[in-house]
Amino acid sequence: MRSVVIAVAITGSVPRKRDNAALPVSVAEQIESTHAAFEAGASLVHIHVRNADESSSSDPELFAQVQEGIKRHCPGIIVQFSTGGRGRDPSARGSALYLKPDMGSLSTGSINFPTIVYENSAALVKDLATQMRKWGVRAEIEIFDLSHIHGARLLVDQGLIDDYPHVQFVMGIQNAMPAKEHLLDILVGELKRVLPNATWTAAGIGRHQNSVMNWALARGAHGVRTGLEDNIRISKDRLASSNAELVEIAVTICAQHDTRPATPQEARAAFRLSN
Repeated sequence: MRSVVIAVAITGSVPRKRDNAALPVSVAEQIESTHAAFEAGASLVHIHVRNADESSSSDPELFAQVQEGIKRHCPGIIVQFSTGGRGRDPSARGSALYLKPDMGSLSTGSINFPTIVYENSAALVKDLATQMRKWGVRAEIEIFDLSHIHGARLLVDQGLIDDYPHVQFVMGIQNAMPAKEHLLDILVGELKRVLPNATWTAAGIGRHQNSVMNWALARGAHGVRTGLEDNIRISKDRLASSNAELVEIAVTICAQHDTRPATPQEARAAFRLSN
């Protein structure tokens, strides 16, 4: 049975405790929530950190504390820092990369979000990619638009990332890429043409989370993504009780496609990371 990497995006930069009390905000909550998700089948954790008032933070000390606790309690899990996030000073978005997480998210172009422009200038993208190369951090290329695939190709051509990138398609954010199955076919087709050696996954935002997982798995994706960053609900009428509950749903969806959660060792091999 084929293994699939289940990524859990535990916190993000947008949801608040008032939206779902299960959202892990403090360092201790983030470590505990990741551990439960790891036990449920996640082999990659995507991390944002928050200030005491729940606003998005770039504080390297917070990233360091979360990383240390996760590594202690979740042996082998892939630790991925976000270099995005609304409310963060662009100049500080790579400030924690010196801590050498396994991976860092990297958006290769700008996009409209509901209330702001998520700005990723060419200079910022190059700077973040350069920092990742310097510290040995593997990039996960976040694709919000078809042109962003070509932005990733440019980084390969410039020698800033290797020819085996890991790519994540983000679908369902208002004003950005709609969560439409035929659009995933277009994205995957262009990826295979432009970056034929890439591994890929897809994230569905909000109510699209499970649909996008199903579409991705039906097309042979190397991973799926879930977590409270993307979706705080199980249904219209019920909030998710934890990140672990969302991972359990992902495991069930994987089984429906004759796949199983990757072990940490398998996940590391899939994304070309050392054990």
